[in-house]
Amino acid sequence: AKLRHQGMILGPNGEKMSKSKGNVINPDDMVKQYGADSLRLYEMFMGPIESAKPWDPNGIDGAKKFLDRVWRMFVESGKIKDEPNKNLEKVYHFTVKKVTNDYETMNFNTAISQMMIFVNSVSKENVLPKEYAEGFLKLLNPIAPHITEELWNILGHKDTITYEPWPIYDEAKTIDDEIEIAVQVNGKLKATIMISLDEDEASVKQKVHSAIDEKLDGKSIVKEIYVKNKIYNVVVK
Repeated sequence: AKLRHQGMILGPNGEKMSKSKGNVINPDDMVKQYGADSLRLYEMFMGPIESAKPWDPNGIDGAKKFLDRVWRMFVESGKIKDEPNKNLEKVYHFTVKKVTNDYETMNFNTAISQMMIFVNSVSKENVLPKEYAEGFLKLLNPIAPHITEELWNILGHKDTITYEPWPIYDEAKTIDDEIEIAVQVNGKLKATIMISLDEDEASVKQKVHSAIDEKLDGKSIVKEIYVKNKIYNVVVK
């Protein structure tokens, strides 16, 4: 049976930590080696806050590497500019929405995961709008207050980030403008196609036929039913 203690960090083999067992992790040692922000980040990233979480020394190393990556993104990449970047618009607004909601429900691990996704997206771009950079620091600040305070200062701010207003998101910019729908022939999946959200049905039909016409084995189409933005059904005989 899996040992579980509410909110408890377990030893590497799932055992309860205790001084008598000599398996206690000294947080002072972790702070000295990895920094306080890395320790905080790792503890929040280990899993749901109410669950038992086995300690993994590789995990805190991964947290340190993520924060190092954030530092390089702000200090060394040269990407932060007062310019827009449409490629980051959706992922930024979605990140603000998810992190905000996850913090309110104390799902810190999934909030951190989404911030990692944002950093990965930035790595593929040449421009990180300053507005997005500042918003990201505000999202990360409750988890990693030291590095975000310093980066906030590097961005040219003289006041602390602590009392800055929380970033806001545009709901319309969190929605996928492209979706994948299934194409079924006589009830069997034959293809999937990418369409624009609310794309004209005639355009969708053209894409469907391009995807399945060679798979009909000479059969004739007798009926086509399109459920908007969901599925396209074709009946043949």
